[in-house]
Amino acid sequence: MSQSFRVNTNMGALNAYNALSKANDSTFNAQLRLATQKRINSVADDTSGFAVGKALDQKVKLMEAAQRNVGSAQDMLATSEVQLTSVKDLVTQIKTKISDASNPAADQQRIADDIKAMGSEIESIFKNTKYNDTQLLVSTSTGNTGTFTFQTGAASSDTLGIDFASGLVGTLSQGGASGIASEVKTALASISGLPSSGSTIANIQAIETALNSFETKVDDSLSKIGNLSQRLDIKDEFLTSAISNSKASVSRLFDADMAMEQLNATKGQMSSQVATSMFSQLNMAPQSVLSLMR
Repeated sequence: MSQSFRVNTNMGALNAYNALSKANDSTFNAQLRLATQKRINSVADDTSGFAVGKALDQKVKLMEAAQRNVGSAQDMLATSEVQLTSVKDLVTQIKTKISDASNPAADQQRIADDIKAMGSEIESIFKNTKYNDTQLLVSTSTGNTGTFTFQTGAASSDTLGIDFASGLVGTLSQGGASGIASEVKTALASISGLPSSGSTIANIQAIETALNSFETKVDDSLSKIGNLSQRLDIKDEFLTSAISNSKASVSRLFDADMAMEQLNATKGQMSSQVATSMFSQLNMAPQSVLSLMR
């Protein structure tokens, strides 16, 4: 029997209703993606894609944090480099003064006073070189031994030890002496030990041996800073590339194709209009049975 003569159950209208419902759902999904600019708005949209995308997104955030750590390490090295370069320049000036003292016509006491002033500045640099209140060139009661560890990757085990100052710092004594290496301490003590009056060529030249050992320590630290800076630059470059590639993958998983979704929304709206019209007509079709009742 033709379905058009069935009154109790209008199968044609029901089928049209189902088609209309699907068209409306399709339109809604396309419009939602247009509104949010996201292809995945819930786990149900793409379960595996959601899991992969969230894992990648987490890794991106960890790498961004690691890149900030790399930047902090670079800033720390730059701060130390400037100060140690100043120390190196002061050592050069002191050696120039020692050379000047060999001139019999020179005023040895004034030269000694100049050297002592520069020695005081070197000591001040060691005590006051800090990065965010962390002393860099002296050991402290909080356990600073001249080595700083930064996480430089997404994994907690991906770290880099910044140990440029390990050769400059020493163990704090119970008396509270500056936590600097013995070579540094000896050189500073030799400079400060110059007589306040009556300095001689022999007094001045006697500090040169200790000064050479101290300068070697400074040179070693500057070399380490250079090597560590190169490594940090490489890590920063890698992280920049890895973050960009990971974000591209996340975008492919989560971001909607706006042009395609606009086409889907337009198609859905047209389908909804047609389905609504057909549903209305099919819903009225059983009325033709009334002609049989006349």
